[in-house]
Amino acid sequence: MANPRPEKVAVVEDLERRLRASAAVILTDYRGLSVDEIGTLRGRLREARVEYRVAKNTLLALAAKRCGAAGLARFLTGPTAVAFGLDDPGVPARVLQEFIRQYRKLEIKGGLIAGETVDADGVRLLATLPSRVELLARAAGAIQAPLRGLVTALSAPARMLAVALDALRTERERAGSGAGVVEEAIAPEAAASQATAPEAEAPQAAAPQAGVPEASGH
Repeated sequence: MANPRPEKVAVVEDLERRLRASAAVILTDYRGLSVDEIGTLRGRLREARVEYRVAKNTLLALAAKRCGAAGLARFLTGPTAVAFGLDDPGVPARVLQEFIRQYRKLEIKGGLIAGETVDADGVRLLATLPSRVELLARAAGAIQAPLRGLVTALSAPARMLAVALDALRTERERAGSGAGVVEEAIAPEAAASQATAPEAEAPQAAAPQAGVPEASGH
């Protein structure tokens, strides 16, 4: 684009930013829709956090090329309105397909899903897939039961240890109280036996043997 006007440069930069930020970009041909029908479609998409705007093919092709999505150029024939989905890539596809079923108008050309170029069949297939919320719910349900089992398994040793410690503590208390009773029963008997025991008699002096002279005092 030789010497582009500033307003066109701004449009290309805005389209490039939206292409990069969107989880899904779906190109449509809106010919045959009335003003009211376009307003209805925009309202439904807006409620789903999807922006819908008309774009000039040459500027959209340039923006797509700048962000590495040059494959979109093959869909840029005739009037083009673009649905930019920021979150769940399936949301804009489902809203557009529901609108087509109701009004029998609007043509899907193709799109850009997670950086990959897809044709109209790819967009229609995307519309049939479960939403992100449904997938998260299924994933949560799938892992919830194993997690409960894991928590139970991890808490079981702790419970067993607590029971074992309580049993050991009780056993020690019983052993300690039993030893005290035995000591109390033994102590009086030991004192009584010591009191009644006969005192040892002092040894008598040995009698002098006959024929052995006593030591003289000389």
